[in-house]
Amino acid sequence: MTAPTGSVIAAVLGAGVGVGLLLAGIGWYGTPGRVPRPRSRRSTRHGARRVVVAVAVGVVTGAVTGWIVGAALAGLACWTLPRMLGPDREHARRIARVEAIATWTEMLRDTLSAAAGLEQAVLATTHLAPAAIRDDLTVLATRIAAGERLAPALRRLADELGDPVGDLVIAALVLAADRPARHLGDVLGSLAQAAREHAAMRMRVSAGRARARTSIRVIVGTTLAFAVAIVLLNRDYLDAYDTAAGQLVLLGIGALFVVGFAWLARIARLDEPARFLTAEPTEQQG
Repeated sequence: MTAPTGSVIAAVLGAGVGVGLLLAGIGWYGTPGRVPRPRSRRSTRHGARRVVVAVAVGVVTGAVTGWIVGAALAGLACWTLPRMLGPDREHARRIARVEAIATWTEMLRDTLSAAAGLEQAVLATTHLAPAAIRDDLTVLATRIAAGERLAPALRRLADELGDPVGDLVIAALVLAADRPARHLGDVLGSLAQAAREHAAMRMRVSAGRARARTSIRVIVGTTLAFAVAIVLLNRDYLDAYDTAAGQLVLLGIGALFVVGFAWLARIARLDEPARFLTAEPTEQQG
């Protein structure tokens, strides 16, 4: 077997292993018990591009080094590290969603003060709501217009929002939909204030952890730059990894780095409080 043929085979095998690790990582990162949010076309296309880039990086790494394990680790790093080292877009999205929920709650309070019914208030504020939750509210209005009862439709909205602060607001609305509530406007005003305080608190916590995220970027970036520099500038130093035993050792080293990077990412991540409001089983099945 010639060297180029061996490199091609190693690249193909490395791509297969990399895809397997990517799928395992995607499944491992899923949170048990969490209702998945429907993915938009844009996010689906973005995920597909990330998979293609990760596989391509794995194939190129396998072709350059001839290492099956190296190809798999390179693909896995290309999939996971941009999210770890880049800006925390998920946190920003959650903050925007909480503030949008607070604004919508205030709009409901003001609309109800004009003697409108709850269902009419929900429909009236749908197209005026902040952009972060407008699509979810549009779906809610469509369900109500199609004849679905308000309380089950609100429970489904809570699942689509997927936010504990949203659960508080939706729970108050569900109770008001099932039985008359005299002071619903006051309750909604208090919930809106609590939502804004929650968003402000999370922003303060995030600012406090910004230094930790910067340290993580420096550690991970330095480690990867050192590894790439050795592969490109001093290939003879890594000849020991060309054997089967060397690949096993590389796999162990890679596993240690994966655990270390995951631990670092865990330090900088903010845990979300548990949700308490979900759609009724009959509504989920229907």
